[in-house]
Amino acid sequence: MTRDQVFEFFRRLAEANPSPTTELESGNPYQLLVAVVLSAQATDASVNIATRPLFERIKTARQMVNFGEEPLRQAIKTIGLFNTKAKNVIALSEALIDREVPRTREELQALPGVGRKTANVVLNTAFGEETFAVDTHVFRVCNRTGLAPGKTVDDVEAKLERIVPQPFRRDAHHWLILHGRYICKARLPECWRCPVIDLCRYKPKTLPPEERAKASAARTARRGRSATRTGKVRTASTPTASHNRSRPNRLP
Repeated sequence: MTRDQVFEFFRRLAEANPSPTTELESGNPYQLLVAVVLSAQATDASVNIATRPLFERIKTARQMVNFGEEPLRQAIKTIGLFNTKAKNVIALSEALIDREVPRTREELQALPGVGRKTANVVLNTAFGEETFAVDTHVFRVCNRTGLAPGKTVDDVEAKLERIVPQPFRRDAHHWLILHGRYICKARLPECWRCPVIDLCRYKPKTLPPEERAKASAARTARRGRSATRTGKVRTASTPTASHNRSRPNRLP
């Protein structure tokens, strides 16, 4: 995309959703950090279901350590990889007792279970830093649309860092995540209601449901007519069985 197209891309996403934010529920930076760690290979909705009752009683790292690994494991057992995640949450909580959540990527990534994407989400959402967390949704949208194509998440992040203009940098990754989650879906992108459809290089565009239904019905009808014609041809070409049977040769 050209520089003007990139600006227009984000301008339209911003117009459709002026105040985007994470869908993970939390009450402070520590709870946000825990929620993001738990969200790896899990949906935000499933994490929220587990953390709502948990966060009612656990608001600090010390409270989490006192809560303990086994009770935490039971509290988050509906989330994938809960054994490993429980161990990491307790370990990072032990490292944060009587400390604030770090405000640098390097310090965050030094905590157990915290990778670059998690650090970027916390820096952006909790502290307003202009970071670009690249998850599966962002990776797909950037490659499919041609906004910031790359073979790896690091490639995509580096391109976003270079091309995203002000005033969209702080909220860019939220717009991309939400766009990928609700419109530019993995299996069937909903192109017919996409605000950036004319800027996107993805082809062929997905038709609206009613047009897809008509197209499917037309294909079914064509297959039916084709099958009928094939059946008639086969019937016409089948040789008629002869009623005259040759008599066996008589022995001399």
